[in-house]
Amino acid sequence: MASSMSSSPSSLLLPLGSASEKKLYANHMAFSNIRAQAIIVRSSSCKTRKYSNGPDLVTRRDVMGLLFGVPIISLNSPDADGAGLPPEEKPKLCDDACEKELENVPMVTTESGLQYKDIKVGEGPSPPVGFQVAANYVAMVPSGQIFDSSLEKGQPYIFRVGSGQVIKGLDEGILSMKIGGKRRLYIPGPLAFPKGLTSAPGRPRVAPSSPVVFDVSLEYIPGLEDEEL
Repeated sequence: MASSMSSSPSSLLLPLGSASEKKLYANHMAFSNIRAQAIIVRSSSCKTRKYSNGPDLVTRRDVMGLLFGVPIISLNSPDADGAGLPPEEKPKLCDDACEKELENVPMVTTESGLQYKDIKVGEGPSPPVGFQVAANYVAMVPSGQIFDSSLEKGQPYIFRVGSGQVIKGLDEGILSMKIGGKRRLYIPGPLAFPKGLTSAPGRPRVAPSSPVVFDVSLEYIPGLEDEEL
């Protein structure tokens, strides 16, 4: 895991390496509908496959057009939507009703010590190692205080799984998710931030090698359907 990720609050999730990987979505609202439903159109057979999680529709062409629209923004941009909101008003992936349901969801513990509960099991494929994923996340200290969130920035974050571009616990936790799935990750200190993260207005300090909690929603796996055409 790259050391800069743990030492710099502005690089919670590392910028990606290649030129194509440094592009994100140009239209925040359009891509947020991917959480509702993505339809993959196969041009050769005119067949479609649906990953359902709600009423809205976004075509693969729409998604890929958005994917390469604008450069990646800082994950701690002061202009991000939702920045500076009091904790009770910050957008979440798991609301109060979800929290109650999670109490009855069995905990899964992996060999590394990572634990997780599935808020919702997706219906699509899991991301192969080395593929890009587009995911929304809300990162918290164990007390529930949010220290980073893609929802506040108005767009999912793209990174390449299994390549050390994010903290180990997030990398491992998302590999077994499916498209459309939501999961709460209980990440132990050794899989989190070795150097910690400093505090900032509206953001708590993350102590070095301390446990953190991530709510994650796997929105899309750019390029995966291309391999299947």
